[in-house]
Amino acid sequence: MTQATLRTARIVLVPLADEHLPGEIELDADPEVMRHLGPVRSAEEVRAVHGRRLAVARQAPGLGFWAGLVGGEFVGWWLLEPPQRPDQGPVAGQAELGYRLLRRWWRRGLASEGARELVRHGFAELGLRRVFAETMAVNVASRATMAAVGMRYVRTFHQSWPDPLPGTQWGEVEYEITRARWVAGAVPTGRGGSAASGGVEAAGADLA
Repeated sequence: MTQATLRTARIVLVPLADEHLPGEIELDADPEVMRHLGPVRSAEEVRAVHGRRLAVARQAPGLGFWAGLVGGEFVGWWLLEPPQRPDQGPVAGQAELGYRLLRRWWRRGLASEGARELVRHGFAELGLRRVFAETMAVNVASRATMAAVGMRYVRTFHQSWPDPLPGTQWGEVEYEITRARWVAGAVPTGRGGSAASGGVEAAGADLA
């Protein structure tokens, strides 16, 4: 199964490609975007990460990174990827949700709008049984986006980082939504998210 092109009321989500690299470089050079993710990256560093992002689409059918376009303009990316760590559970039937938006597109509900479409795609078309997301416990904006798409808090956990970010002492949080809850209507309808929903990515920092 190839990675699909998806659409919402405002966003066209296309498989991430080399043409989107300039937008990725802009994203990862912004200290506010990277505040809960790690140090800003040089263009050379983003080029290396870009290759690893593209490789996600080869790990599991239908999964990968999507570039989000509004009116043809790159606004950020969204992600469904297989679990990468043992504590995230089995690979089969699961995917981690992530998102990262350019700062000028924050607070418009786009993060939750795109995330909601990936959740729908994961359950309705890819046959997933569970979608989960992770972020720093102090990342209020990303947690608001998770809640806006119907995810529930699962746990707080701690990881070891070579250069811990401010707030690391409070740990990471995991949210989830299962296919059963999604079928039962747990995901709110409508295009908007919480006003607190910024553009901060929620997936693991190793690939993102």
